[in-house]
Amino acid sequence: MTNYEYSLEVERALAEDRPVVALESTVITHGLPYPQNLALAKDMEAEVRSQGCVPATIAVLDGKIHIGLDEAAMERLAAAQGMHKISARDFGPAVALRQSGGTTVAGTLLAASGSDVEVFATGGIGGVHRQAPFDVSADLTMLGRTPMVVVCAGAKAILDLPATLEMLETLCVPVIGYQTDELPAFYSRSSGLPLSIRCDTPKQVAEIAQAHWELGQQSAVLVTVPPPVEAALPTDEVQGAIDRALEEAHVQHITGQAVTPFLLRRVSELTGGASLKANLALLLNNARVAAQIALNLK
Repeated sequence: MTNYEYSLEVERALAEDRPVVALESTVITHGLPYPQNLALAKDMEAEVRSQGCVPATIAVLDGKIHIGLDEAAMERLAAAQGMHKISARDFGPAVALRQSGGTTVAGTLLAASGSDVEVFATGGIGGVHRQAPFDVSADLTMLGRTPMVVVCAGAKAILDLPATLEMLETLCVPVIGYQTDELPAFYSRSSGLPLSIRCDTPKQVAEIAQAHWELGQQSAVLVTVPPPVEAALPTDEVQGAIDRALEEAHVQHITGQAVTPFLLRRVSELTGGASLKANLALLLNNARVAAQIALNLK
């Protein structure tokens, strides 16, 4: 496909049928300032490699969809200002207008679906927004139509978690609790929402995914991993910060794609940086778990 460019490392891995793990890039372009974002991107790739897999950070540069980034491309993505936030709907304009930007969960799923990558690690998925049930992330739509294992820490805690879980059921997306019986709440290990599927090993996840797709299902398998104990935050502490951030967003008339970055930034400020620490820890943990699952799919 002429709009795709594969890094040499990823191209070789796919040709040799070695496990590859996709990584999204809005965490680089819209999540952290430079150079912390670059350090995080490299650390996530290092976690994937430490398990014997190849990382494929996905982004769009000058209208080309990159599956895997070399060092120069990663530096450019992290250091540049004004990068676009590219969801599934944005690929046509981005390619045609030769734009550059980081891919969301939905955007990464769309890009990776054009390759043989079967596993994708991210932080938290988008979902149904609180107090705005009509505002539903495209992440859910793409999860419902993309056969891939997606490893996350649940949906972002700023969302309506019960409604998001119901929507995932509607879209026929199995939600697995990895070494847990309930949905993690992103920054926190517990949401109080029970899950019907629990897996304690990467092999169990791989077996479920293979059975799911062999039965003709075209949806993703969502693996929800609690954040590491040492970095996780108490649910009540996070909830208080989220409620205040939501109120501020409403007062400031912040809407659309600007909502999530604003809320995540304010929650970090209101928790004295503790939520950011939890976010970084769970991203690295998810990359590690995703790689272990990818090994079992081969």
